[in-house]
Amino acid sequence: MFGLFRCLTKTILLLVFLAAAAVFALCQLFVGHFGEGRIYASAPAIPARDVGLVLGTSEHVGNGMENPYFQKRIEAAAELYRLGKVRRLLVSGDNRRTDYNEPMDMRKELVAHGVPERVITLDYAGLRTLDSIVRAKEIFGLDKITIISQRSHDARALLIAHHYDIDAIAFAAPDVPFKYAVGSHIREWLARVKVMLDLYVLHTAPRHLGAREQLNGGG
Repeated sequence: MFGLFRCLTKTILLLVFLAAAAVFALCQLFVGHFGEGRIYASAPAIPARDVGLVLGTSEHVGNGMENPYFQKRIEAAAELYRLGKVRRLLVSGDNRRTDYNEPMDMRKELVAHGVPERVITLDYAGLRTLDSIVRAKEIFGLDKITIISQRSHDARALLIAHHYDIDAIAFAAPDVPFKYAVGSHIREWLARVKVMLDLYVLHTAPRHLGAREQLNGGG
């Protein structure tokens, strides 16, 4: 009897593992589908739009060194502005602590790369990708945007935009080689599972909404 129970337990655990693996794989494929035909790697090739949404990340990594994801997003956004592919930039990131301010860090670097401060708007409540996308529509009144991040992140952001009826395309900033960013890639794979739960099961809302705000650089 004990042997039968142990065999059934192993079988159940195996089935649970296989089911979890299948769900994980399906989430990766489903989210990746939203990048097809909507993500551009060439700045000259991307259609021009009024507003680019730069998704936030930390300027520095844990050891104090520059975060290559941050730098590459800034360079990509500045290039799109120089080429006239976006006229204004909404930079959205985390500002939950007094000593940490992604939007201000992004604005500082964008200005250093030649983007006029007058065309940059800061969204301090972009605590995560879902918040940044939804707030772009609900707070800043945008229903047509160019998302600026790395390719795998772009796909997840495009899914969220589609879910909230936002007409979005995305620009793929150069990625970081996998061997130098294994942790980041694993977090992105897990985030793809989480976004499916957020959108279709939990119906998660942004942590902060509020009154409408105006974008800089209009007129």
